[in-house]
Amino acid sequence: MDTAQREGPGPPSGGRSVVVGASAIAALGGLLFGYDTGVISAALLYIGPDFGLSDAMKQVVVASLLLGAIAGAASGGVVVDRLGRKRALLVASLVFTVGALLSAAATGAVYLVVARVLLGIAIGASSLVVPTYIAEIAPPALRGRLVSMNQLMITIGIFTSYLVGYAFADAGAWRWMLGLACVPSIAMFVGLLKLDESPRWLLAHDRVDQARAVLRRTRSADEVEDEIAEMSTAMREESKFSYRDLFRPRLRPAVLLGVAVAATNQLVGVNAVIYYAPTILKQAGLGDSASILSSVGIGAVNMIFTVIALLLVDRVGRRPLLIGGTGVVIAVLFGLGALYLLPSLQGLGMLLTIGLMLYEAAFAASLGIAIWLINSEVFPTAVRGKAASVGTMTHWVLNFFISISVLSIINTLTATGLFWIYGVLGVCGLVFLYRNLPETKGRSLEDIEMSLRGARGRQSQEDE
Repeated sequence: MDTAQREGPGPPSGGRSVVVGASAIAALGGLLFGYDTGVISAALLYIGPDFGLSDAMKQVVVASLLLGAIAGAASGGVVVDRLGRKRALLVASLVFTVGALLSAAATGAVYLVVARVLLGIAIGASSLVVPTYIAEIAPPALRGRLVSMNQLMITIGIFTSYLVGYAFADAGAWRWMLGLACVPSIAMFVGLLKLDESPRWLLAHDRVDQARAVLRRTRSADEVEDEIAEMSTAMREESKFSYRDLFRPRLRPAVLLGVAVAATNQLVGVNAVIYYAPTILKQAGLGDSASILSSVGIGAVNMIFTVIALLLVDRVGRRPLLIGGTGVVIAVLFGLGALYLLPSLQGLGMLLTIGLMLYEAAFAASLGIAIWLINSEVFPTAVRGKAASVGTMTHWVLNFFISISVLSIINTLTATGLFWIYGVLGVCGLVFLYRNLPETKGRSLEDIEMSLRGARGRQSQEDE
């Protein structure tokens, strides 16, 4: 008797498409993440004059989203564990909708800041929930590609926001730019109503029969029981660890690496470009529409090279992409700074646009995917959720400080100073990563852990 006869029928017909469809609906949270962070770059050119905003207040409007994101990311884990993945996503989609409509209806800067804090809470929570939900519903063979869909949707959201900004640029219709975010959020809410809860969450809440029923829709009978057993074992192991354990000698190297990747991701200034590209280009002499159109090209490059990186990362490896791409990012940053020393240079705006496109291409192919990928691979399974959240919080906190300081640094140290500061910080991050980042492609989690700890780590493990 063969295995299929002995253990039951194979996966249900259409199981793969069910998982892909569910992942795509959940990943609309990533699209909203990208759209709501990117759309302010164009809208700010018109909000500023309408509300009479100073540069300091413009930074507050931009950074308020990140302040909400920090709160959303910090509280998201507790909410997700109590409500469930599906219900947390439903709540996030509602908050996205309300935040978008309130932003579009804002009558002043304070009103707009409050609305963007609300949007930020949804973004911070979804940055945790979307990858978690997708990872927990996807079969192991599809998990990596489907979880990466979230990063791709973020770049699509940024690109879409730039297109919308350009479409409404001539009319200066910033309210439409902000308000249209409610379209994908409503679509997300409606789509989520038809989805199942995560089987892992159901199992964690002793709803074993429901977890088994959900898995049966996309797995064969033997796969269902194997996954139930694996999830039960993993949850027992996770319950043994607290956040304090992350700083034990055995785990410290991995935690430091996860934080370093997240910190370098932000400290090279990518969100200064995402949030302020039109403003930076306008200061170089381009008009409003030309500045926004240039940002569309930057967003397109970001999206395209994210796709290229996802196709290459399992062939080329993580380390060559991350180290090589970060090196290019740093070189371009110093080049951009040098261009601002030549204000009378013919075609300066075009050269800056090309430089920013090259910057985004290198970033997308390296640090852009590394923050999520490395944080998913360098930690032992039992502490991955807790450890990855440290990297996520590092990302959002530094994102906030970057967003609230860009225009102030330009006014104090010029644009040259801004880009060169990011370049120097990038060098520091690159040196750390070059010395400490192992290649993780095709290696077991245990092998990666041992290479991170080295001889000292092995001795610490023996001491424990």
